[in-house]
Amino acid sequence: MIRQLGTVANQLTLLRLVFVPFIIINVVDGNYQWALALFVAAGISDGLDGLLARTLKQQTLLGEYLDPIADKLLLSSLFLVLSFMHRIPWRFTVLVFTRDIGILIVSALLYATTGLRNFRPSIFGKLNTAAQIGAVFFVMLFEINSIPELFFAKRSFLWLTFLFTVLSGIHYIFLVGQRLREHAQSRAAQ
Repeated sequence: MIRQLGTVANQLTLLRLVFVPFIIINVVDGNYQWALALFVAAGISDGLDGLLARTLKQQTLLGEYLDPIADKLLLSSLFLVLSFMHRIPWRFTVLVFTRDIGILIVSALLYATTGLRNFRPSIFGKLNTAAQIGAVFFVMLFEINSIPELFFAKRSFLWLTFLFTVLSGIHYIFLVGQRLREHAQSRAAQ
């Protein structure tokens, strides 16, 4: 475990976790330029950690769990804080949290009761993450420069987040059902 933590890719992921409180502090203080700069830096570190893990052949089990945790912590925290700051309507944040908490609870239950794990993100989950990143980016950018084009981009990404949150949640339910059927068939064949 310690060796896995020492990989360059996992160090970058840990660095992304360190960015989270500083981004939040800057949002709360109304320093959107700094918050956005740190958010972009966190995004660059996210791209780099995956690239380095593959290039340096440092893909680890820890990294498989740590990377999405860092992404979720960053995005969920920003959705929550930006809703408290009245920059993102609560309906989007409630939907994002409901889906994520639902997936977490179902995954924990499936692991505890059947041993099923390793639910890789689907294309809808990846699109949902991209929409959330775009929404947070444009919400903060709109706070820096309130031009109509940025307002339109902000609203578009918030509604894309809504759409892909719903689609990815439905797709996750479908995948869980499929995995449970496969698990039951393999147990029956034994």
